[in-house]
Amino acid sequence: MNRFVIRRSLLAAVVTCSAFLSPLSAFAQAQNYPNKPVRVVVSFSTGGTTDILARYLSQKLSESLGQPFIVDNKPGAGGILGNDIVAKAAPDGYTILMGSASSLAVNVSMYKSFPYDPHKDFAPVMQVASGPFIIVVNPGVPANNLRELITLAKAKPGQINFGSSGNGTSIHLTGELLNSMADIRMTHVPYKGTGPAMFDTISGQVQMTLSDMVPFVPHIASGKLRAIAQTTAKRSLLLPDLPTVAETLPGYDATSWYGLMAPAGTPAPIIQKLHAELTKIMQSAEVKARYAQLGVEPVVNSPEQYKTFVAAEIVKWADVVKRSGAKVD
Repeated sequence: MNRFVIRRSLLAAVVTCSAFLSPLSAFAQAQNYPNKPVRVVVSFSTGGTTDILARYLSQKLSESLGQPFIVDNKPGAGGILGNDIVAKAAPDGYTILMGSASSLAVNVSMYKSFPYDPHKDFAPVMQVASGPFIIVVNPGVPANNLRELITLAKAKPGQINFGSSGNGTSIHLTGELLNSMADIRMTHVPYKGTGPAMFDTISGQVQMTLSDMVPFVPHIASGKLRAIAQTTAKRSLLLPDLPTVAETLPGYDATSWYGLMAPAGTPAPIIQKLHAELTKIMQSAEVKARYAQLGVEPVVNSPEQYKTFVAAEIVKWADVVKRSGAKVD
């Protein structure tokens, strides 16, 4: 056997051995994971639902896995800044993202370019929560339900204003979806956060706004705001008496959702370990009670199901962006 054949045989043996050892190495990584703190990036400021969920689940993961899961808020560019940090992080499970409908689905159509590939640079772990947005109006608005609000908007095209937490957010697009499906023309007024939009609705500066349930609850109870509808296709278990938009406009569905992503290339055993721990956490009565306080419901799905769901949301909101002409500043 000549020297060339021997070297080629040795090289083949090394490649075969590497292919065999690679899955074993990934499995060993998962067995020891985590052995140091894990960074949980939130692409928005503190205090919002994404941040609150990230902190709550990080605490639970810290307790169950024995290492700190530390939330790191990196707001900017509608979530792109924080997403980019995770997309470019080492794919070892020690940097993960708590994403949302805005940062993972709506942004794909709202922005022309990204420093990362929003379709390919993340490995789904699990969707962890979903819930409705709530449509509320100032009590002075002569509309007690969605049908009356649509009738009013048709009679006054462009004169009914709706506030949102900002241009390009899922809340903004939820309002635009209502415009499109109801064939009305309400005027969007962007704010820097839910709070300012809500308080301007209370004062009457704008007639309507939308958001997660929690900020509105005390003001609905006190009569400062009137709840008109919830935006999910079916009535939420948390709001069984509040009609959905779909009961007036069949097919309407806008869901507030949240989920964890890792960088693409993260070993499957690590993804599976995180998924298994989150699945156990979601079964807890304590978690379900805390979620109810936040106006969301637990979700347990596989990484593959979560990937398919996000892809469908990207397509859905791309159509809304196109039809509405929505733009970021």
